[in-house]
Amino acid sequence: MTSIASVSQTELSQRRQKLRRQRRIKSFQAMWRAIFVAGLAGSLVWVTTLPAWVIRKPDQIAIEGNKTLSIQAIRSLLPLSYPQYLLRLQPQIIADKLELQPAIKEATVTRQMLPPGLTVQVTERQPVAIALRTRHAKSSTSSQTSSNSKTRSQPVLGLLDEQGVWMPLESYTELERTIPLPTLKIIGYRDEYRPYWSALYQAVSRSPVKVFEIDWQNPANLILKTEQGWVHCGAYTSRFAYQLTVLDRMRDLPAHFSTSEIAYIDLKNPESPAIQMKKGNPSKKTKTL
Repeated sequence: MTSIASVSQTELSQRRQKLRRQRRIKSFQAMWRAIFVAGLAGSLVWVTTLPAWVIRKPDQIAIEGNKTLSIQAIRSLLPLSYPQYLLRLQPQIIADKLELQPAIKEATVTRQMLPPGLTVQVTERQPVAIALRTRHAKSSTSSQTSSNSKTRSQPVLGLLDEQGVWMPLESYTELERTIPLPTLKIIGYRDEYRPYWSALYQAVSRSPVKVFEIDWQNPANLILKTEQGWVHCGAYTSRFAYQLTVLDRMRDLPAHFSTSEIAYIDLKNPESPAIQMKKGNPSKKTKTL
C-alpha cells in the first residue's frame, strides 16, 4: 500500500509541473501573438501614411470614359480634398457620391499603387434636348388666408437625356464641357411623358426633316417646329414615326402654297394631311399621299 501511495503522489506532482509548464507556454505564445498583431497593425498604419502613397494633387486622378464633360470638370465633382492617403480612401464611397451628380450615370473608382493615384471610369448622361418643364407651386395673397391659396406655374429650364432623365441646366453650364449643349428644344415636358420620350426622340433624330422644337404643353396636340414650318400631330401615339415620314413626303409644298400663307401643317390624321392657312385665307386640304 505504501508503494502504491508513493507512486500516486509522484505522478500527481509530475502532472502539476507539466500543467504549469503548459500554462507558461500558452501565456508566452499569447504574449507574442499580441506583440505580433500590434506590430502588424502599427506597420499597416505606417505604410498607409508613407509619402510615396499619397495623392497630393488632382493630376494624380485619371478620368476615363468622359465625352461631354472635361477631365477638370469631373475632377471637381470628386468629394476629395488634398493631400489624401491612398490606402485610406474608399473607392466605392467615392463612386457612389459621384453617381449622385446629375451628369454622371455610372462611376467606378479604383486605386493605383504605382504610381500612386486613382482611376475614375465614368458613363455620362448625354443631354439630347434643352427642356422647359412646368412645376406647380402654391402661393397665397397677403389679404387672404391660406385656404385661398392658388396654384401657379413655374417654368424650370433643364436638360433631357435619351431616356428622359431630367437634369438641372446648372449641372452642365457650371462645368467645363468638351461639346456644346444640344440645339433641340422641348417645351412643356412632364414626368409622365418619360415612358414615351425615348421612342419620340429616336423618331425625331432619325427623321430626314429637321426638327428644331417640340411643344408638348398640350397632351392632346404635340406641335413640332420643323424646317417645313409648324406641324400639329395631335396626341402622341405609335404612329408618330409614320407622321414624320408623311411630312418628309410633303417637301414639295412650297411649289403649291406660299409658305408665308401657311399657319401649320395638320398631321393629326396622317392618311389625310391638311394645310391650315393663316387668318384671312381659307383652309385647304392636300391630297392624300
